Amino acid sequence: MGTKLLHPNISPSHVLPSTPTIPKLTKPPTHKQHFFFTSRSNFAIKVSDQTSNLLNNQTDNSPTNYPTITHLKTKLNQTLQGLNRGIFGIPSEKKSEIEEMVKVLEGLNPNPNPTVDLDKLGGCWKLIYSTITILGSKRTKLGLRDFISLGDFFQVIDVAKGKAVNEIMFNVRGLNLLSGKLVIEASFNISSKSRVDIRYDTSTIVPDQLMNMFRKNYDVLLGIFNPDGWLEITYVDETLRIGRDDKGNIFILERSNQTDP
Repeated sequence: MGTKLLHPNISPSHVLPSTPTIPKLTKPPTHKQHFFFTSRSNFAIKVSDQTSNLLNNQTDNSPTNYPTITHLKTKLNQTLQGLNRGIFGIPSEKKSEIEEMVKVLEGLNPNPNPTVDLDKLGGCWKLIYSTITILGSKRTKLGLRDFISLGDFFQVIDVAKGKAVNEIMFNVRGLNLLSGKLVIEASFNISSKSRVDIRYDTSTIVPDQLMNMFRKNYDVLLGIFNPDGWLEITYVDETLRIGRDDKGNIFILERSNQTDP
């Protein structure tokens, strides 16, 4: 191979400084959402304006009270605990809190031109939050209320080949616990210093027993996780990556040491 995973006024000197400017089914469904590490089409980050606006609208829980990016990332991880990547929905207040922290991190992006150095993007990543959700009838059709549960979401990016493989793990409850995964392969091309265009290639579910369970609603499943479109990479460092896709979804992924999801 889902998952859509912020006191009194303080002077700018207490806020993190702005980063310097140096920096087997092959046909996708009609309805598409993006699981691929993939902002609205007019999304743009202006670090100085972003920081200024946040300074004028701080609350006691403002992430700008954290003195370093590391502290902010720690706070974000703490906030995401127990939310199951947001895939089954979260309270609106919690969602707003997460998005505020995301905006601050984006404004402090240490690598504002990520596609210039693709090595920073390569390797295995684990989804920890997305604004993509599986709710209501979709969740029921996919059996995610009864006997099928979601496991980890991994993404392996092969920079040399311009390929990305998304792997969504599933577990089936029963006398014998069955584990499997949805594998979605996609190609990507650089379209700007921070954006990639993504094309769906192929997908499958393994093992066959799990494929049989999803076969009737396979289009529904791909309609949630299909990666076609574009992705704006709005933050990336050694351990964390944030992206926004052309449907307005946010994706937060952490670097994984797992070589074979």
